[in-house]
Amino acid sequence: MTAEIGHFSLILALVLSIFQGTIPLAGAALNRNQWVAVARPAARGQFLFVTIAFLSLIYAFLTSDFSVANVAQNSHTLKPILYKFAGVWGNHEGSMVLWVFILALFGLAVAEFGNGLPPTLHARVLAIQGLIGFAFLAFILFTSNPFLRLDPPPMEGNGLNPVLQDPGLAFHPPFLYLGYVGFSIAFSFAVAALIEGRVDPAWARWVRPWTLAAWCALTVGIALGSWWAYYELGWGGWWFWDPVENASFIPWLVGTALLHSSIVVEKRDALKSWTILLAILTFSMSLLGTFLVRSGILTSVHTFASDPERGVFILGLLVFVVGGSLTLYAIRAPMLKGGGLFAPISREGALVLNNLLLTTGAAVVLLGTLYPLILDAVGGGKISVGPPFFNATFVPLMVPVMLAPVVGAMLHWKRGDIGSVLGRLKIALSIALIGIVATGYFAENIKDLLAAGGIGIGVWLIFGSTVEISERISLFRGTFSNSLRRFARLPRSQLGMAIAHGALGIMVLGITASSAWRVENIQLMAPGDIASVSGYSLKFDGTKKIIGPNYQGERGTFIITKDGKKIGTLNPEKRRYPSANSETTEAGILTTISGDLYAVLGDERKNSAQGGSSWTARIYFNPLVAWIWIGAILMAAGGIISLTDRRHRIGPPKTARSPNKNNNKISSI
Repeated sequence: MTAEIGHFSLILALVLSIFQGTIPLAGAALNRNQWVAVARPAARGQFLFVTIAFLSLIYAFLTSDFSVANVAQNSHTLKPILYKFAGVWGNHEGSMVLWVFILALFGLAVAEFGNGLPPTLHARVLAIQGLIGFAFLAFILFTSNPFLRLDPPPMEGNGLNPVLQDPGLAFHPPFLYLGYVGFSIAFSFAVAALIEGRVDPAWARWVRPWTLAAWCALTVGIALGSWWAYYELGWGGWWFWDPVENASFIPWLVGTALLHSSIVVEKRDALKSWTILLAILTFSMSLLGTFLVRSGILTSVHTFASDPERGVFILGLLVFVVGGSLTLYAIRAPMLKGGGLFAPISREGALVLNNLLLTTGAAVVLLGTLYPLILDAVGGGKISVGPPFFNATFVPLMVPVMLAPVVGAMLHWKRGDIGSVLGRLKIALSIALIGIVATGYFAENIKDLLAAGGIGIGVWLIFGSTVEISERISLFRGTFSNSLRRFARLPRSQLGMAIAHGALGIMVLGITASSAWRVENIQLMAPGDIASVSGYSLKFDGTKKIIGPNYQGERGTFIITKDGKKIGTLNPEKRRYPSANSETTEAGILTTISGDLYAVLGDERKNSAQGGSSWTARIYFNPLVAWIWIGAILMAAGGIISLTDRRHRIGPPKTARSPNKNNNKISSI
């Protein structure tokens, strides 16, 4: 009965989404307040019924109800409770229910916390959200029903893909979807503003918190996915430019540009057209990622579905959303008049440069991701575009992006003095140059010289952001108590921005060190053998059988010593999942401030002459690799601190009324 309740709830949510997506739009156009008022209760009702459906699916997984096809295909009675719960979204059908649940949650949030919005704009935003919800609910009900029954039900389920049975994968998809779906709010605000013909600083103040929240969630989601791939897949890397990795990275890049562009609209009433376009493109890239993952045109451990019919449905949705919104943009954008003028050397100019480079970088990643697919579709054969392409094209674009934030944050609005700013940043610049020279002095090849530049950029971001905050609180230019008082009064948006920029520097240091100075040792090891890597000695102490809740396997033991002192052990594992007839590796990792010791247990080889067995062992030392994820989490923390800024709590500023009532809309465009 639970499955039927869930299915019927999705149908009711679909019906409510039709009302939410049409009646408020018509009411706003015809000035019918009663129709406009439908938006809020419709959003509440849609959230209620989607929540019932989501809870019904969770209940089916937790109780191992194998009469539900989705549960039978993706769960097992022996699976730990955490992975039964994560199995709800560890498959295509369930992940789409999670998608519409988060979509309805954001719609509810706008309905409940959008009291400061003009009624017509509020109604239009909720209506656009309702139309998006209708599209995805229809997709679920007509192509991906998660509540289909099996008759007779099997005695046991197939189990979840063993690679996905990991705590990282329990939290990675929800955060990704919070980011993907969160950008739908910025999209809805953009389309509603185009329909209404009103884009002003108040609009930017409304849209920016939603964009920032989605950006924080997507940052955490990508970091969790990278961390999972690092320790679960056993290849020792944290990023491989996999097409599905790129599918999440592209909207993050465009969303970062949107976040910065909205600041200019709010502060200077400029870049309106550019900000609207970025809002449309950010959500469009999220939909494109959904299409790539679910169309079957990509093969990856990340992909959920391989049904072409589903891909065609999402492709049609993508064409409708992107094509429709860009058509509306083409019609209305020429009427968007720019606000305040600014010189090229100004904070606005720095943000424009930042946005141009970020969007160009996103276009490069998109090209590298889609080109092999397009070439194969037109009969040009199968090729792969991997790290060499992206490292040669994307990385150079990001160098000025890394250099600009510190300078841009200290430039004045409208017109800045680059010489004065660099003078105030002389300490950060000196430390960065010292880092470059010190690293370059020990360089042995061109790779080390490039790494020296990366170290310099990371140091520049960290110390430059520190100098920025020091300047704002007048540190060392007065009493310490006065600096503390100024720090306490510092707007949280400025503090969060500085933390995010400094955290980016930490990430750059981790990326540079782990990419340039990684050490690898692969050898066949019998019990008692010793492997050396980066000054560490790892003695192989053999393996032992292990039995888990739903797997069997072997666990190896490596005793780590340095300078004759034992400092720890590594316990990599090889696991076999009988229900799925597959194997996984679990890396053994010892994390230190200087880097990770990383061991993977490979295949067993019988020693026919001596007896016993040897194992292929892959041992790595990855310098500063943990700094990558520390930096990513700190970036998200900076965004969260910015979200708590007082301006977001008291609402947007009141817009001035035009003297000519009939020209009110045109004057604010």
